[in-house]
Amino acid sequence: KAFFKELYLNTPTPMAQFQEVMRQQLESSMHAELEKLLGTAKGAKAEVSKKDFEGFRKLFHRFLQVKGPSVEWSKINRPPEDSIQPYDKIKAKGLPDNIADSLNKLVVVKLNGGLGTSMGCKGPKSLISVRNENTFLDLTVKQIEHLNKTYNADVPLVLMNSFNTDEDTKKILQKYTHHRVKIHTFNQSRYPRINKESLLPVAKDMAMTGENADVWYPPGHGDIYASFFNSGLLEQLIAEGKEYIFVSNIDNLGATVDLYILNHLVSQPNGKRCEFIMEVTDKTRADVKGGTLIQYDGKLRLLEIAQVPKAHVDEFKSVSKFKIFNTNNLWISLSAIKRLQEQNAMDMEIIVNPKTLDGDLNVIQLETAVGAAIKCFDNALGINVPRSRFLPVKTTSDLLLVMSNLYSLEAGSLTMSERREFPTTPHVKLGSSFTKVQEYLTRFESIPDMLELDHLTVSGDVTFGKHVSLKGTVIIIANHGDRIDIPAGSMLENKIVSGNLRILDH
Repeated sequence: KAFFKELYLNTPTPMAQFQEVMRQQLESSMHAELEKLLGTAKGAKAEVSKKDFEGFRKLFHRFLQVKGPSVEWSKINRPPEDSIQPYDKIKAKGLPDNIADSLNKLVVVKLNGGLGTSMGCKGPKSLISVRNENTFLDLTVKQIEHLNKTYNADVPLVLMNSFNTDEDTKKILQKYTHHRVKIHTFNQSRYPRINKESLLPVAKDMAMTGENADVWYPPGHGDIYASFFNSGLLEQLIAEGKEYIFVSNIDNLGATVDLYILNHLVSQPNGKRCEFIMEVTDKTRADVKGGTLIQYDGKLRLLEIAQVPKAHVDEFKSVSKFKIFNTNNLWISLSAIKRLQEQNAMDMEIIVNPKTLDGDLNVIQLETAVGAAIKCFDNALGINVPRSRFLPVKTTSDLLLVMSNLYSLEAGSLTMSERREFPTTPHVKLGSSFTKVQEYLTRFESIPDMLELDHLTVSGDVTFGKHVSLKGTVIIIANHGDRIDIPAGSMLENKIVSGNLRILDH
């Protein structure tokens, strides 16, 4: 009996055997298709594509192996108290006299793969003007140049471009030739979109124009580790004495170099050096979908909403249970990235992102998130930073905030005005008439005074004259076919302005 029981338990079921055969067939078909595609690549691009496809094969292999959700809800625990440090505790250590020594070990990396299409702009998002004619990239260069001049340091800027942004970004970099900051670039991988039905690439050759224009994608910012390593730039920076990178999204205007966090990193004893810091901040109701830190299998781990079983989504969104979220401001050891890449030990959960191409073709793209690698690094830490370090500009509603008198601009950095009496940022919701940057700009003769604003909702065909002041809660709704022009010099405090231009107390 014991013998047959053992045999039964260790023999795969017919269904498991069938699934394994199917997996092997899919992997073999994918391999053959990728080889065909590589056969159409020419010159130096062929070698780059070969490295990209090696990464894609690994990702596709893991995608086929995944069974069920990547986390078991019952195994999720709150992180231990000391694994998420309050920023004030880090700041209390103060700064050493030789802060330039620490800065000379740092590289600033900006994720620059995104286009401005969601805001109606062509080309890289980093080239959109956000404040006083300065683009995201202008502000970044000014910040680092100010650091280098102030402390007589040599902090380089590295841009991770995608095939969508590389050419336009490189053209614009010439304008920074005489700035005191060295700028390097490297490219994210280029992966093929997969037909959802056949699980094979949609692309017929390596071209990126014509019918092949939308069959490729950059595979999420988790690709930074492999593409940085493959570019040779990681090795070069280590040889120059660099030890840490500070990684952030280029559209997060709060993500400036923080000297206290940097000092905390470099002042640790060698044996206990922290290899990865994730900046987190307190959740508000606007951030309920943001990834959070959990303790899982004895390690700090990033939990994204896509990994949460449907039955627990409301619990995940709860501000009382999961109080913090990931800002995607990360401080990472260069030597640790090198070690993990060489050992093939970088393990990030796969994000399956469904898309529909022209002609109603359903595809999927396999992606990873840079913060998901936190579990692979030694002595990883979360730091609960002030909300001011998270100031992303994803929409024109965000753009209105950063263009307003809520913020002052100095040396490329935005800081909340001292004249605002409460630390929270107003909640702004602009309707579809404001979605595209060009149209949004035509609707404001000047940006309103928002120092005392709590909440603004605007819907429909609305324009603002010069020197308008908004306070408290202001709701402006133009009905379909109506237009509302807020006159120059108006002061609206706790008002609802409706389609027939009646102004009511809120």
